[in-house]
Amino acid sequence: MSQFELGTDGPSLILAAVDGSTTSLRAGAYAVGLARRQHSELVVITVTTTPALAGMSADAVTVLAESARDLATDLHEQAKEYLQLLEMQARLILVHGDPYLEIVRAADDLRADAVVVGASMKAGHRFVGSLAGRLIKAGKWPVTVVP
Repeated sequence: MSQFELGTDGPSLILAAVDGSTTSLRAGAYAVGLARRQHSELVVITVTTTPALAGMSADAVTVLAESARDLATDLHEQAKEYLQLLEMQARLILVHGDPYLEIVRAADDLRADAVVVGASMKAGHRFVGSLAGRLIKAGKWPVTVVP
C-alpha cells in the first residue's frame, strides 16, 4: 500500500538534485518551497563527476576531481545558509559518480516520493536525452523539471 492510500496529502520525502547550474538552483528553491508547503522531508543531492577525457594525465584528472568536490562542498555550505535563513531543515548528500545513477540510487534508497531537477541547458540534450528526461523515463517517481 502506498503512502497516498494511507491518507497523507502529499510526498513525505522530496529529493532535489542540485549541481550549481542556474536551473538546478531554481529547482532547489522550488523543492524547498514544496517541502515547506507539504510538510515533507527534503533531501538535497549533489553529484560530482570526473570527466573521462582521453589524453588527460592522472594529475589533471585528480585536480579536476578535487575541484569538483570543492565546488560541491561550497554549494552545500551555501545551501545550509539558505536553509537557515528560511528556518528549514534538509539532509544534504554529496556523492561522486554518474548523476543519473546516483540520483536513482538515492531516490530508491531514501524511498523518495518526488524528485526535483533543473532542466538541462545543453543544446545536445535534445538529441541525446537529458538527465531529467532519463529520470522521467525511469518511471519510478514523479519528477518535476524546473526551467
